[in-house]
Amino acid sequence: MTTAAGNSPVLRKRRGPLQRSQMFWGYIFVAPAVVGVLGLNLGPMLFSLVISFFEWDVIRAPIFNAGANYKMLFTEPLVLHSLRVSLYFTMLAVPGGNAFALLIALLLNNRRIKMLSVFRTVFYIPSIAPAIASAILWTFMFNPFFGVFNTVFMSLGMNAQGFIADAGQVIPCMAIMSAWASGNAVIIYLAGLQGVPQHLYEAVEVDGGNSWHKLTRITIPMLSPVIFYNLLMAMIGNMQAFTQGYLMTQGGPQNASLFYVLNLYNTAFKNSKMGFASAQAWLMLAVVGTLTLISFWISDRTVYYES
Repeated sequence: MTTAAGNSPVLRKRRGPLQRSQMFWGYIFVAPAVVGVLGLNLGPMLFSLVISFFEWDVIRAPIFNAGANYKMLFTEPLVLHSLRVSLYFTMLAVPGGNAFALLIALLLNNRRIKMLSVFRTVFYIPSIAPAIASAILWTFMFNPFFGVFNTVFMSLGMNAQGFIADAGQVIPCMAIMSAWASGNAVIIYLAGLQGVPQHLYEAVEVDGGNSWHKLTRITIPMLSPVIFYNLLMAMIGNMQAFTQGYLMTQGGPQNASLFYVLNLYNTAFKNSKMGFASAQAWLMLAVVGTLTLISFWISDRTVYYES
């Protein structure tokens, strides 16, 4: 028979009531997810793309302005400034947070530690704590007047620091806060460490290698796909940072913590410039997409895949 397999009369004949019922209910169960993606993701994205070519304040009718919103992206000082803030935060938070998460995972991978499950739980809890609660907690700790850190510093005879009230320290402080909530990365690193073949470590021992050789010659190369994944996810997430700047500093001091998404929020909901805010969103998509492509290009030369 020369007809395609999918159109074969024989196959159609074999489809009885049970198969048709299974297909029907399969489509029924898949439908909510499809409708959700189309209605809650793809639909708003297409709408924002269209409205980015208009001047719209929600109240009045949209006014077409061609590409004026996109031209304004490169002339509006706060847009470029907020993009630099987000990039700076990402450059600090991504490597620092992942290095901290990997260190914790290496420690938690040692089965000789007592109460290991308790420590694993303790390090994971911050990642599931509500963002608002975490922001309030760290705002109290970083408070320049009565915060926990300055209280300790002054008790040791050290000078008090500005922390989140200092334009030069606010982003590093938020990067530290980001590393504190890296429990998900710790769990992923821990799973990757437990998948490293033990006979490779035994081979290093036979050759007279020490723990440093095991880490640099075995652990990190074998863990490189997991490291790449965590770095990529952290980069995408930190470029979209919003909660810290909104709750802890409102973008201050002197716009030093005005993240790109926070500036986008102000443009849309405080200044009612929905068209310009939509153009900002698409610029963010372009920047994150470019960084992702660069990351994959670098990974071709740095990530080891066993297959």
